Parts: sequence; C-alpha cells; structure tokens
Amino acid sequence: MELGDVKYSRADFIETASGNKVSRQSILCGSQNITLNGKTVIQRDCVIRGDLANIGIGRHCVINPNTVLRPSFKKFSKGVSFFPLHIGDHVFIESDCVISAANIGSYCYIGKGSIIGRRCIIKECCAIAEGSIVPPETVIPPLSFFSGTTSAPYEELPECTKDLMIDITKNYYQHFIPS
Repeated sequence: MELGDVKYSRADFIETASGNKVSRQSILCGSQNITLNGKTVIQRDCVIRGDLANIGIGRHCVINPNTVLRPSFKKFSKGVSFFPLHIGDHVFIESDCVISAANIGSYCYIGKGSIIGRRCIIKECCAIAEGSIVPPETVIPPLSFFSGTTSAPYEELPECTKDLMIDITKNYYQHFIPS
C-alpha cells in the first residue's frame, strides 16, 4: 500500500541535521532532556514534557497532532518521582493521545484518542486500538493487540508486524514533503 504525499510548509517545521521534523506549533518543555534519534516527525500541537524527566524517541517515529507525551510518576511519602519515558524505533502514534508510559517498544502502533496509563510497558510489535485506555502499570506482551478499557485477553498480531511498521513509518517520512 502506497501512502499519498503529506504536504507541509517549511516555515511551520524545524528540520534537524539528523532528519527530524518538528512542528513549530508543538510544545517541547525541557528540550535538553528530549532525545530524537533521527527521521522522526512531530506534528503540531504536541506537548512533550521533557522538563519532568528524560524522554527518548527512536528513529522513524511519527507523533500526530494533539498528542501529549509525559513521563510517568510515582508518589512516595516524601513527594513525587518522575521516571524516564522511552519510545522505540518505528512507532506510529495517532492524534489526540495521552501517553504516560514507562516504555513503548519498537514497531508499535497507538490508535487515535488512546490513553496509555502511567508506568505501562508496551513490548515490541504491539497495536493499541483507537480510543483504548490502558490502565496504569499494565504490561502488554509482544505481538499483542489491545482494545477497550479493561485487561481483557489480548489478540495476537502476525509476526510480520515488524515489517509492516517499518514500511508504514518509512513511507510516512518519505511522503512527508514540503509544499
């Protein structure tokens, strides 16, 4: 399946030396704590909270509009501690998501409007359905499809999920071109 061209205005995006394309309308708090490993697209109105803890985003990731990435936290008797958020390579996050996970493995898809609870761990090659709510501290095993709002049994994804996610994210980046 070939993706059509997604046009953007050069004035609306900052392109880094490693090929990252970051919208000027996105909010990156604590940018010194945010690591983009290359060829990642961050769309408009995204909020990335690097001021709370480190956030690492792998290569060929796509973060669509109105998504919030914030590190997870844990309350202790003496206060609150924030923990780093790590997102692997070839991860596609649809719009309107709130992500407060500890780790999202490589080759994952997060559907539109999903909420990923604090300290969740999503292993490699997983898909989260549109509008899903992943409860806090959930661990989703590799090659799983999660949908809904409870800890219902996971459906299995095919072993070619890795190849599909590589194709999707690379095609998106190649077709994300200036107008």
